Amino acid sequence: MPTDTIFGIVGTALDEKTVERIYAVRGRNPNKPLIVLISSLDELKQFDVDITDDVKETLESVWPGEVTVILPIQENALLKWKYLHRDTGKIAFRLPRKEDLLQILKETGPLTAPSANLEGFPPAKNISEAKEYFKDMVDFYMEGESGGEISSTIIEYDGKDFTLIREGAVSADLLRSKKVLK
Repeated sequence: MPTDTIFGIVGTALDEKTVERIYAVRGRNPNKPLIVLISSLDELKQFDVDITDDVKETLESVWPGEVTVILPIQENALLKWKYLHRDTGKIAFRLPRKEDLLQILKETGPLTAPSANLEGFPPAKNISEAKEYFKDMVDFYMEGESGGEISSTIIEYDGKDFTLIREGAVSADLLRSKKVLK
């Protein structure tokens, strides 16, 4: 389906079997966590993420938007969310700006949304390319316009500072100007 950045292969983030199926269909490295799309900051609580007022302020400066933020989860919830964090103790979240996607997220709840491609291949730019990759291995294809052809920018919070992991749709310079990155 189209997302706020590129096309993604999505499924509920709240069901381990669904997440494992996405890994299998994509041929994704099982040690590499997936991005979780959320419809509001409040949904972070559902994943046992504690955020301070400063972190919340930073998140509000980049969300909604094309920035994925890797956040640590509470230690007492590591086992519960292991299928998402893959032994990293952190989950990557994005709160998209695209209104139709937000509406879907409000109805479905959080969705895992890695790019629509097989591991090691370029992301699908449209439904036709996604069908070439996945054929009948997925339940359905959702037509529509994605937010673009560039993946999200990824930043990580280590409990103290935010660090750039991957520059994508939002430039590092813009994040520095917003005082998100040093």
